[in-house]
Amino acid sequence: MPNLRQLEYLVALSETRHFRRAAERSNTTQPTVSEQLKALETRLGAQLVERSKSKVLLTPLGEQVVEIARRMLADANEIRALAASGGSELSGVLRLGLPPTIGPYLLPFVIPELQRVYPGLKLYVREEMPSMLPGALQDGHFDLIMSLLPVKSAELIDEPLFREPLSLAVNNNHRLAAHGRVRREDLAQVDVLALGKGHQLHDAVLALCDEFGARLRFDYEGTSLDTLREMVAMGLGVTFLPGLYVKTMLARDQAINIVELEGRSIYRTVGLIWRRTSARQESYQSLAKLLRLQIQEHFPEFSVLGHAN
Repeated sequence: MPNLRQLEYLVALSETRHFRRAAERSNTTQPTVSEQLKALETRLGAQLVERSKSKVLLTPLGEQVVEIARRMLADANEIRALAASGGSELSGVLRLGLPPTIGPYLLPFVIPELQRVYPGLKLYVREEMPSMLPGALQDGHFDLIMSLLPVKSAELIDEPLFREPLSLAVNNNHRLAAHGRVRREDLAQVDVLALGKGHQLHDAVLALCDEFGARLRFDYEGTSLDTLREMVAMGLGVTFLPGLYVKTMLARDQAINIVELEGRSIYRTVGLIWRRTSARQESYQSLAKLLRLQIQEHFPEFSVLGHAN
């Protein structure tokens, strides 16, 4: 059987396509990576890597082995973490993936409580495009992710946390700014700005435009929520912003008004997601409860899902 170190080298090579960079990622030397992968191929009796002076490629079999290796390495990390915690609480490194529209606006409120409840926990956070998060979790790049629901995969378990409202943001000089509440017919033919494709918020705003008869400005796609806010302030259109961002970033922005839609509640559902095979199911459930309590405390206008106590 291959050892975990050999599998780690193979996965690193598949992601870097370069022996030197794979060695740097694995904190070893290039000859060691090369020798260990040759030993792995000899043990399996099959070629996994195509080597040439100009490039490195994985064989079709190599690609299949990499997918299995990722899962095996993820399971090994779960075992180490479970052993380190004595099976009782979260400790060690926890790799959390989440979208850029959630992390910067939620984590500052919850990390202090996480550190208090789990003093041995080291949180490694990485932002990723929402469409990439479930696959990265399944491949073992993350231990768990916080993302928008639903996530359709039999390999993953999702724990709903809260419903986050989406608010209509308009420039102070826009005709809708004077309205206390906006009817859906008021949005007909209005220019709407959104994040680019790959963001779930893009799909949500596109669906709203179809529903209300508004025009989505594909020529002015935002790369971040801050970019959307700036474009609204410049009068390029209106947009829908998530509640986390509205509460944390728009409170002091005098150039933009938040107006409500009459007779229509718009929200997105955020959840915590992990692999069904994870050995830390109970710990993740406890973490979800902690997150719900922090949402209740800092964002009482959100609808908390599941049990916070």
